[in-house]
Amino acid sequence: MLSQSIRILDFDASLTQQQNLLHKYPHQIISLQDLAPQARLWMNRHTRDAIAGRIRGTVGQGVTFLGSGDFHHLTPLLLDEFREPVTLIVFDFHPDWDTLPPRFGCGSWVTEALKRKNILKCLLIGIASDDLSCPWIQSANLDALGNDRLEIYPYCHSPSLVFLRSVPRNLSLKVKRGFLYSRIYWEELKAKDLKDFFLRTIRQLPAKNVYVSIDKDCLKNAYALTNWEEGKFTLDELSLMLKLIKENLDIVGLDITGDYSKISVSGRLKGILSRLDHPKETGADKLSAEEITRINESTNLKLLEALI
Repeated sequence: MLSQSIRILDFDASLTQQQNLLHKYPHQIISLQDLAPQARLWMNRHTRDAIAGRIRGTVGQGVTFLGSGDFHHLTPLLLDEFREPVTLIVFDFHPDWDTLPPRFGCGSWVTEALKRKNILKCLLIGIASDDLSCPWIQSANLDALGNDRLEIYPYCHSPSLVFLRSVPRNLSLKVKRGFLYSRIYWEELKAKDLKDFFLRTIRQLPAKNVYVSIDKDCLKNAYALTNWEEGKFTLDELSLMLKLIKENLDIVGLDITGDYSKISVSGRLKGILSRLDHPKETGADKLSAEEITRINESTNLKLLEALI
């Protein structure tokens, strides 16, 4: 059972501004703002080790907030706190399963997490980004689909072409193989009875202990204002799935990312790539900082109500 206490990795002050959240839940705040420019989007091993040193000894059984989705690649660091076999369940607009460098990056953290032998399976839920399309899927961790260790259930996505790469058989998709290419047909969630589908899916998991990672960019802008594109889920849909997890599985750990903060990075290269990677427009662009905080805090509180 998750603890009532929350842990905040304070990279960007996005959570420390949410006074209702801090008032309602016991919390610990780990100061990391000085490392944020080096850690945002990706980090080297030196920065990773510095962050690990600061959070060491703060391990709890509660919810960890990471701030902006630009810091989602901290999840593998949190997974190191667990040694027992677990299933990783991820709610995200992006699959984050790239195999290209950098190793410790927000676009490849799922691939990094799956290097841990105690992660028996990973479910990616709610994907709707172009990362599942060609050419971006060419560098995806398709091998993880083997033996159904990774299952992907997009909210919606058209069939994807993959060239000159093998696509393993997998429960979550169908593959039509042609000459030099494969076409992947995804099992979309948008037309499903979400409760029935999700309940059947989680009841087949190999480990009852689960770690849940939520990037709020899987939600529509009415419920989450992030640094990224707008997701497809309503808050009720996400809360329903979280309640089903809580009622049928044992949540050993959980993190939430996808709050909003202005982007500040170290180095010219990261600055250029950050501008190329982030969308040119987001739902937060025309709103005040107070309104952004109000919407994101309201959703954080409702997610916690569904969980603890």
